[in-house]
Amino acid sequence: MSLYTSILSVILATNSTVVAISNEVQSATGVSLPVVDPKDPAEIELRQIMMDDDTAMDDVQKMIQENNAFTAKGAGRSKEDLNRLIHARFDEVSKEYNAFLVKYPRSARGYDAYGTFLNDIGKEDEAAVQYEKSKNIDPDNPAVWNNLANYYGEFSPVTNAFAYYAKAIELDPTEPTYYQNFATTVYLFRHDATNFYNINEPQVFDMALGLYRKAMQLKPNDLPLAADYAESYYGIKPLRTNDALVAWTNALAIAKDDNEREGVYIHLARLKITTGRYAEAQAQLDAITNSAYADMRKRLQRNLNDKLHPAAATNSPASAIVD
Repeated sequence: MSLYTSILSVILATNSTVVAISNEVQSATGVSLPVVDPKDPAEIELRQIMMDDDTAMDDVQKMIQENNAFTAKGAGRSKEDLNRLIHARFDEVSKEYNAFLVKYPRSARGYDAYGTFLNDIGKEDEAAVQYEKSKNIDPDNPAVWNNLANYYGEFSPVTNAFAYYAKAIELDPTEPTYYQNFATTVYLFRHDATNFYNINEPQVFDMALGLYRKAMQLKPNDLPLAADYAESYYGIKPLRTNDALVAWTNALAIAKDDNEREGVYIHLARLKITTGRYAEAQAQLDAITNSAYADMRKRLQRNLNDKLHPAAATNSPASAIVD
């Protein structure tokens, strides 16, 4: 999982919206910039720039949507022209941040906000420079340590990410995002974690799972977080089947609608087929009606049928297919 998707490349490659990506990055980074003193002139100016930042993101989203509509009619701009317009719009905001930081060169929050903007538009190296400036001015801001940890997790050295997430948690042990990001990085970079912490791979998994659980304690009704935790069991060999079933069962308990519940049923059915709980697996597959899950449901149904009727599976060409 990447926390650092470049907005511009995704826009031009997939027509994804800026706002959706921006919100995802904001959620992943844990950036929080509350107004400290609403009467402080610097705070007032910074808040206005941040509002302009948001407006620019909205403008780019609208620009893309309108161009998509025109393109469907054969009259849209080229990707090159659209890219140029997007860059020009974002450059306006960059100039505002730069002017602010010239005026207030000791504004840690200004550097942090500018870094977040640069990260959101895919300029990660430039964002890291701003985060470092913010950290040097205000080393007690946990968000900037988290932001830098995200950067090092993507661009190395990943050991900096480990240390920086730990620092963010030390400064604010109540923020679930920091634990989740830390857990994901430890899980993904298991070899680095074994060396850095001088532990073995099963212990690395235990560490990552423990961090996820801490995040869930702080944010108990967050289904994406619960699913992230539950999915992590798939990478552990041998599979900790009972723990995985408990994790997905807990995720099911906080699902808010049929769509979310059916997404969890997919995973529960998969695990129950593995453990021989075929009747339960069939009941959960029968409960899946959303077309978005149709292909996965079909594959799991075929696997279940193969388990229930092994002789037929042996004589079937489909038995050669490995899911």
